Amino acid sequence: MGSNIRLDKILSNLGYGTRSEIKKAVKKGAVTVNGIVVKSPEQKVSSDDVIAYEGRIIDSREHVYYMLNKPSGCITAKEEGCDTVFGYIDDGRKGLFAVGRLDKDTEGLLLITDDGEFDHRLMSPAHHVEKEYEAVIDAPIDENLIELFSEGVDIGDEKLTKPAKLVILENANERCLIRLYITERRYHQVKRMFEAFSRKVVALKRIRIGALALDESLKPGEYRELTDEEIELLMKG
Repeated sequence: MGSNIRLDKILSNLGYGTRSEIKKAVKKGAVTVNGIVVKSPEQKVSSDDVIAYEGRIIDSREHVYYMLNKPSGCITAKEEGCDTVFGYIDDGRKGLFAVGRLDKDTEGLLLITDDGEFDHRLMSPAHHVEKEYEAVIDAPIDENLIELFSEGVDIGDEKLTKPAKLVILENANERCLIRLYITERRYHQVKRMFEAFSRKVVALKRIRIGALALDESLKPGEYRELTDEEIELLMKG
């Protein structure tokens, strides 16, 4: 968290109530900074300050950054009555969101944060951040797809996809294992690219975003915080 951040803004972002509700809590003496009862909700605090709400020390960081090994069967949106990725994150912040969505049946690297600038840096088409996927295709594919993918694929949109790098790892009788490197995030893009050539993706996993690879020590459904070095690496591209 940077310096000179208003206390009521931090508490509001963390889900402790609206600005008016936090103002009332401060007046009641429910908030302390470094053990001292706060008198003004507009007080500025920094990452070095220890903030407590009703005696409980809170995580006062301005933003958080998590890496989740997304399991199949959950969605990346916040919808009531659905199994979502946010059920795996033990964090009460109200502003968390997924950086680039993955389909319900897609697994692998998913970043979760509350930092809009971080999301824009990684997902904006202008920055051309590469995403690496591993996929199982339902049948062998012709090697000429390597060149066709590099030229862009017609998936029914107004424009062809941007050039993609296709690497064939296995090409057996009943299936094909590939790696695909793309810089866009179109709806169901990987699946639609193969459907354009009458092939079906039967398993899909994202294993890298930019310079950050999935931590293979994370089992499906497990997550960890990004290190400062990893955040800096992603922001620099």
